[in-house]
Amino acid sequence: MGRRPAKCYRYIRSKPFPKNKYNRGVPDPKIQRFETGNRVAKTADFPVCVKIIGYERQQVSSEAMEASRICCNRYMTKFAGKEGFHLRIHFHPFHVFRINKMLSTAGADRLQTGMRHAWGKAYGTAAIVNFGQTYLSVRCQKKDLKSAVEACRRASFKFSGDKRVVVSNKIGFTPYTFTEYQKLLEDKGIEDCGNHMKRIYKHGPLN
Repeated sequence: MGRRPAKCYRYIRSKPFPKNKYNRGVPDPKIQRFETGNRVAKTADFPVCVKIIGYERQQVSSEAMEASRICCNRYMTKFAGKEGFHLRIHFHPFHVFRINKMLSTAGADRLQTGMRHAWGKAYGTAAIVNFGQTYLSVRCQKKDLKSAVEACRRASFKFSGDKRVVVSNKIGFTPYTFTEYQKLLEDKGIEDCGNHMKRIYKHGPLN
């Protein structure tokens, strides 16, 4: 039995249905790695960040997530090198969708005609994403910005719905802009912790 098209599971029809002790026999999600590339690179090494931002509230299957990750990873590896970027998928496929299995072979009309509002069995997993949420982001060096934009453009075709590829004004995966980052560095209000920054708050008596 072939896989159903994405349009069958793209729209949010009910509340989330996660895997638990009552919902067993759920197949493993197709995506296993959510980060690829040089994950331990410091923020200053990869200051440029490119993102895919979705403008639709929908479900994204684990197959689509894995397809986009592979597409973006291959393009960046080819043009920026294996250690020249850091890619991150921003959501996890916790929602389980179901299928009402029916016979589709010749003469199946006498065996099975289906049921109304059938519950169905676990068929796959998907992530529920909100409007304006980041799907995927890539951080790299300034010289590889063009490659990162093209990689994200190609990866965006794997997702359904309205989405945009944008170049972030923040440095790397941090929540700070370039001017804020420079000011915090000068004031020693920030500490490099690998691929993210730790904010240092001043305690004690005021001078």
